[in-house]
Amino acid sequence: MSSSVAGPDCCGGLGNIDFRQADLCVMTWLLGYMNPWDSSLVAAALTIAFNPLFWNVVGRWEQKTRQLSRAFGSPYLACYSLGGVILLLNVLRSHCFTQAMLRQPRMEGLESPAAFCLGLLLLGVGTLLVLSSFFALGFTGTFLGDYFGILKEARVTTFPFNIVDNPMYWGSTANYLGWAVLHASPTGLLLTVMVALVYMVAILYEEPFTAEIYRQKASRSHRRS
Repeated sequence: MSSSVAGPDCCGGLGNIDFRQADLCVMTWLLGYMNPWDSSLVAAALTIAFNPLFWNVVGRWEQKTRQLSRAFGSPYLACYSLGGVILLLNVLRSHCFTQAMLRQPRMEGLESPAAFCLGLLLLGVGTLLVLSSFFALGFTGTFLGDYFGILKEARVTTFPFNIVDNPMYWGSTANYLGWAVLHASPTGLLLTVMVALVYMVAILYEEPFTAEIYRQKASRSHRRS
């Protein structure tokens, strides 16, 4: 949200900043730990960007056309099949993520008992969020059942949804972050940032769409009553 009242124009505004004078030490330092053109890094970045794009495009296409449901003869079978494909794509993404880390330099500052414990903690929290989200939603709820017309009575608000929105996404992000810390990998940290950004974009598209599906369901139920 933006305010209609303008605040102080610090330093004359962003338009007066000369980006040519920006300190590039951080970027130089980061690039010193990685080869941005390494094939494994490129593959990891591509799979990170592709996976949410794939399931959103296919899900919306199915919601509009019901082509997958007709092809499989059942919305449940179609949803299970798409869920299986998504799982395989996520396994591929994790494999590419790991390979990118292994082929790039490690950061000595992260090779410590404290960092190791932090990595384990992040993996524990991430796994808890992912698994509890899956059990709360079920298979079809996790893998786009809403788009196939497989709707719950109401949106799930039990744990972990009562403490964080989109726990599956943020649990997955925590897992990648923990994995990167355990490997003392600046490449893994950078890829985790990309995972988080891609998920944030996906949420911007998915949340209103899912809300509209349940709004239409509530409207139909109201008319029938």
